[in-house]
Amino acid sequence: MDGGFAGPQSGPMETFEPLVRAEFAPKNTYLNTASTGLVPARTVAAMRVAVESAAAGQPTDMFADVEAARASFARLTGVPVRRVAAGASVAVYSGLIAASLPEGAEVLTAEADFSSVVNPFHIRRDLKVRAVPLEGLAESVRPGTALVAVSAAQSADGRVADLPAVRAAARAHGARTYIDASQATGWLQIDADAYDYVSSVAFKWLVCPRGVAFLVVPEDLGGLTPLFAGWVAGQAPWDSCYGPVEELAHSARRFDESPALFSYAGARHSLALIEELGVENVRAHDLALADRFRTGLASLGHEPVPAPHAPIVSVPGLGDRQPALSRAGVEVSDRAGNLRAAFHLYNTPADVDRLLDVLSGLSGRPLA
Repeated sequence: MDGGFAGPQSGPMETFEPLVRAEFAPKNTYLNTASTGLVPARTVAAMRVAVESAAAGQPTDMFADVEAARASFARLTGVPVRRVAAGASVAVYSGLIAASLPEGAEVLTAEADFSSVVNPFHIRRDLKVRAVPLEGLAESVRPGTALVAVSAAQSADGRVADLPAVRAAARAHGARTYIDASQATGWLQIDADAYDYVSSVAFKWLVCPRGVAFLVVPEDLGGLTPLFAGWVAGQAPWDSCYGPVEELAHSARRFDESPALFSYAGARHSLALIEELGVENVRAHDLALADRFRTGLASLGHEPVPAPHAPIVSVPGLGDRQPALSRAGVEVSDRAGNLRAAFHLYNTPADVDRLLDVLSGLSGRPLA
């Protein structure tokens, strides 16, 4: 089998492999992006400069890095930069949205969705949180539903929500929409303008360091109260360091958390790489690898959780193979007893074949 990069090899894809090879050189078969993405060389270099400059007493302007990262994320999700808040955690932003809801409001969620999306709504005991199967989410929106909160792609198994249907149902019933795109941004084109709130960490498919997350809010700021606003949330941050902040930012920046600056010093370069590669090119590459793995699984007699349009492939009953795979130099995840493999831009068909070969040896069944 061909060990080169997957996906179409014409047009913008002509620069795909050279860009990727210049940035990534994993020493193992790394198929665990759904947990943590690999960090590009350009990002490592930028963080090293930032840390060494700070150690020398001459710190770089890392707040400029925050703004560059914010602007890049805005472009990737198709919204004006003024609608993007920068922080570190999806759970914090879920909590912010939960705090905005009136007592007794109904929040519709998907069963077994990631806890950072749903738990903040459960913490508020005066809300009515209703969980339904992902496939029935849109049809479960009803009069009185205040908010539909769901991950664009499920962390456990890669199933992709029918977001257009969710949006249409929510609008028909006057509900707002909250989409966690943490398992989607970077390989799936997210039109954040189509939803009320969109959050995403950046350390997975956006290949940023940990400590970077974003929230997209509506033009009217979505009725959110900036409960954790500090000096960085001021319209003039450096004039907002002491006492109450006299004037909050007129944009989504009023919802900024105090940033992990070294992480953002690197993140701007990771996000620039995703922009250079093109999300549609990354998607084509990633899905081709996932399809290759699904085909190989069939020859081994295994059937993954149906998620045909995602680069996350979850195989029931094989989660206990994860330690042995790791010892063989193949990194995947064990999620709820399932083996979860995640294929991203730095992976190749050879990586897929290596995973299948090791699985074949562990099961004692040769590949067909």
